[in-house]
Amino acid sequence: MIVVFMSLNDGSFIFLLLYVDDMLIVGKNLHDVVGLKALLGQEFDMNDLAAKKILGMETHRDRSSKKLWLSQ
Repeated sequence: MIVVFMSLNDGSFIFLLLYVDDMLIVGKNLHDVVGLKALLGQEFDMNDLAAKKILGMETHRDRSSKKLWLSQ
């Protein structure tokens, strides 16, 4: 697995996790995440899917309480 962490000038961040042909992009600012996906989409053929399961872990997100759960 490759993990890339980018700290941006405004104090926000982006994590990019890559494993074989699966990629997960997580960031503090949605605008930055969308920009990175657009940039990568210019170079690579990509499908944008919701991350319901990655590396055998199921994800659940509660946006109202700003929490993310992982279960295996």
